[in-house]
Amino acid sequence: MKFLKQYKNLSKEIYVLFFGRIVTSMGSLIWPIMTLILKNKLGYSATTIATIDMVLAIIQLPLVMVGGKLADSANRKKIIVCCDMVTVICYFISGLIPLSFISVALFYIAGLFATIEGPSYDALVADLSDSDNREQAYSLQYLGMNLGLVLAPTLGGLLFESYLWLAFILTSVATFSSTLLILIFIKKLSVEKKHVSEYEEKKEGVGIFEILRERKILILYMAVSGFCALVYSEFNYLLPLHIENLYAAKGATIFGLLTSTNAIVVVVGTPLITSFLSKIIDVRKFLIGEVLIVTGLVSYTFSGRIISLYFVLMTVFTLGEIFCTIASAPYMTRRVPSTHWGRVNSAINIVCGAVTSIGNIYIGKIVDVYGYKHAWILVAAVGFVAITLLVVLNALDKKSFPLLYKSDEESETAES
Repeated sequence: MKFLKQYKNLSKEIYVLFFGRIVTSMGSLIWPIMTLILKNKLGYSATTIATIDMVLAIIQLPLVMVGGKLADSANRKKIIVCCDMVTVICYFISGLIPLSFISVALFYIAGLFATIEGPSYDALVADLSDSDNREQAYSLQYLGMNLGLVLAPTLGGLLFESYLWLAFILTSVATFSSTLLILIFIKKLSVEKKHVSEYEEKKEGVGIFEILRERKILILYMAVSGFCALVYSEFNYLLPLHIENLYAAKGATIFGLLTSTNAIVVVVGTPLITSFLSKIIDVRKFLIGEVLIVTGLVSYTFSGRIISLYFVLMTVFTLGEIFCTIASAPYMTRRVPSTHWGRVNSAINIVCGAVTSIGNIYIGKIVDVYGYKHAWILVAAVGFVAITLLVVLNALDKKSFPLLYKSDEESETAES
């Protein structure tokens, strides 16, 4: 089958990372319900939860830069393994102690180390793939993550009321198992590239700001990524709060089912979209995806208590998520020198974290003062800005990176 054969000729290490993603995600029981833990278990308001996220984002800023610098200068496998072991210990301790702000703080510390390893993980996938199969490589990682998430959020929701400690322990065990896979089976850290465009060619001794001055459209891409990240974050912030407001503690179960639905649609849809829409250039996929994400999320404003509609909207949202996910990392790596993948990725993460944390502070205040309808209206406005900027990005990208469009022009010439 064509949509499965596309993953056939990737490197062995890509498959190891794929199975590692599955194992890690199978144990990801806490992140999908963290907002509900803070709201329902610890009694925090929407504004307080957003403030905690903002503080975390501020702490993350120097760590993101460190992660990017390490990804471009140190052994990426060692960075991933070391950071993973810190997260494993934090998760395990969180499960042993009574639920309090200390256990939540430990979990967020684990998240900080996951932030440090993020650029190394993304750059390693790029190193282990060629430009021609990079979308398939990232698509497979995304698929693996969601294969594990099919049951994890639902299980987390079921453990939420009485066995939350067990969810922390299972998350620790799963992360440790994934780390062992990477430690034992990842031997090569790069593959020979058959096709390297001039945009990816190494530039030793050049700073990131010089790269951004040379390729100014990347600054626009960072801004787009920031607004898109804010909209997407409402999946784990505003949406669970809204559902918890309607259904109290049972909201964790409903949101867990929605998250599992998200994973199921990803598992089914990712190979199909990656395969059958492979001729659509990444930046156009990004635009299509954001339109679907905004439509799916903002429509929850009008869904009331029609639970069946929740799952329809989640399907629309998830299709958009697939488009954006398989487009974003390939977009960056195809337009940035390989020597700067880690640092540029870190810069994008900083922008996304800053916009998301500040934006959610305002959204939280609107929820506390005016209610959820006004908050969703603000999300819709941010989504409109993101889509508008993506239209501009699509218009300017071809002028900035014409070599990436040559294959499209050649195929159009052949058809005519």
